[in-house]
Amino acid sequence: MSAKAEPEPLLPEDEQPGLGRLNNFVGFRLRRIQNHLSRQFSDAAAQYRLRSGALSALAIIEDNPGISQADIGRQIGMDSSAVVALIDELEERGWIARRHVPSDRRRRAIYLEPAGRETLDELFRILDRTEHAVLRALSSSELLLLNRTLDRIYDQI
Repeated sequence: MSAKAEPEPLLPEDEQPGLGRLNNFVGFRLRRIQNHLSRQFSDAAAQYRLRSGALSALAIIEDNPGISQADIGRQIGMDSSAVVALIDELEERGWIARRHVPSDRRRRAIYLEPAGRETLDELFRILDRTEHAVLRALSSSELLLLNRTLDRIYDQI
């Protein structure tokens, strides 16, 4: 019995496949970069076993002491049930505290605890390393332009 020959690959190993119609969509390119950045950060920060949105929530709480859960959800684009689960977990870890608002006992304000600040500082060091590895090809002016352009697009949503 003779062995069947392996079919020739469609592309040489050193050639990238085309994007086809995806080539016309910025969203595809953004998602591809975001997926890569997310994987790199998740791998580097694996010891923290972070839920999606944790870093963003901690950073927003740090910048907005006393913020509400609803405002956190709006800022990071999460629905209310996901935000509740995230805030519960951050509180259980001792990274944040929820306090009743004196003028409205039904509302609770969220604050970053010292342990949360330490964790956030370390997470930003990790994030800085992982983003730098990806964005090092851009000059500082190109990076500034990219951030401004992305913000402009987001502001139109």
